[in-house]
Amino acid sequence: MYSRWNLARNLRRFYEHGRYVHKFYPQALVGINQLETPIRPQALYDRQVSCGLHDVSYQAHHNRSFRSVEDPFSLVADELSLIAKNLREQVAEEVQNKAPKLASAAKYFFERAEGKKFRPTVLLLMASALNMPIPQSTAEEVFDTLSEGLRARQQAIAKITEMIHVASLLHDDVLDDADKRRGIESLNLVMGNKLSVLAGDFLLSKACMALADLKNTEVVSLIAKVVENLVTGETMQMTSTSEQRRSMEYYLEKTYCKTASLISNSCKSVAILAGQTAEVAMLAYDYGRNLGLAYQLTDDILDFTGNKDVLGKGVLSDIRHGIVTAPILYAIEEFPQLGEIVDQGFDDPANVDLALEYLGKSRGIERARQLAEEHATRAKEAIEALPDSDDEDVLRSRSALIDLTDRAIRRTK
Repeated sequence: MYSRWNLARNLRRFYEHGRYVHKFYPQALVGINQLETPIRPQALYDRQVSCGLHDVSYQAHHNRSFRSVEDPFSLVADELSLIAKNLREQVAEEVQNKAPKLASAAKYFFERAEGKKFRPTVLLLMASALNMPIPQSTAEEVFDTLSEGLRARQQAIAKITEMIHVASLLHDDVLDDADKRRGIESLNLVMGNKLSVLAGDFLLSKACMALADLKNTEVVSLIAKVVENLVTGETMQMTSTSEQRRSMEYYLEKTYCKTASLISNSCKSVAILAGQTAEVAMLAYDYGRNLGLAYQLTDDILDFTGNKDVLGKGVLSDIRHGIVTAPILYAIEEFPQLGEIVDQGFDDPANVDLALEYLGKSRGIERARQLAEEHATRAKEAIEALPDSDDEDVLRSRSALIDLTDRAIRRTK
């Protein structure tokens, strides 16, 4: 955890002048990993895509209808496969001979737990959603080269985001003494805490190197803030006072730092690299922020309602670790005596049973689900407010982002 904070601090010393501050939460840009060979999305085979370097008018289109998408992941499946392959092959190639155990540890989840790659999918779709048609009078080969270069940089954001995410999981599993992650044995269980921490540090260093390759000070500043937020959020969770543990505002700020900061500022980075206006970049940020909050709220609900075999981890994990989430916070509002049990902690299994009893009698789950839906609605509104476009690929990608928002809150794992 200290390593994450130290990396963020040093990066921000270089790029402090490029920092942006959000009205309610700190902004953060997400890093970059320059791809050696650009991966062209299917849309670039079918048509030329602009680099988004021109100004666009900022207006809301709340009545716009988007074409439904059968499977959002299928729109970027080829890119996701190649990005996953690059991560597996490149993430530890430099240390394969010098430190083979470190290389194996760094690649552990990339090789064993593919999953849906939710975050990279969001970022690739956001990149497509922000592309605008190019003037027909411009030489096609010029824009084709620029578009490929832009897409490679946006793909790099997706790679870097995944590396930072996995690094944070490795560190969190050590802190939580977890034995399962994504349905497989956690790295700390397989290789020990020390190597797990080093693997997370190594992934963060790879992310920083990739970030530097982008040579964009705004993006560097934001990704540094993301890493700082990850450490801040984990520390908030570990060191909260009794009053803070009962505070919904504190819970949401912690959730932003631990989960939503990464995806929101990754989305904003994609927009900045495309040369979009500040208004459009903020809409991309708002989408990611609200999607991230909705996603984590749903995770917190599933910790009480999910199935262990489906989730790939134990249910009631949070409460057994003394972590108070939205369902319990809402239940405390109805049954204040539950707050006293929270203060006592959950080392005693009887307190866990009592908390679940109060939760079952309350509207805690229902209200947490409503809050997740509110954030999901705000995420959709951000997409609907993007500048107008008649381009089919742009509209299809925006529709996919809206569909992903629904999937985030309706999932069972």
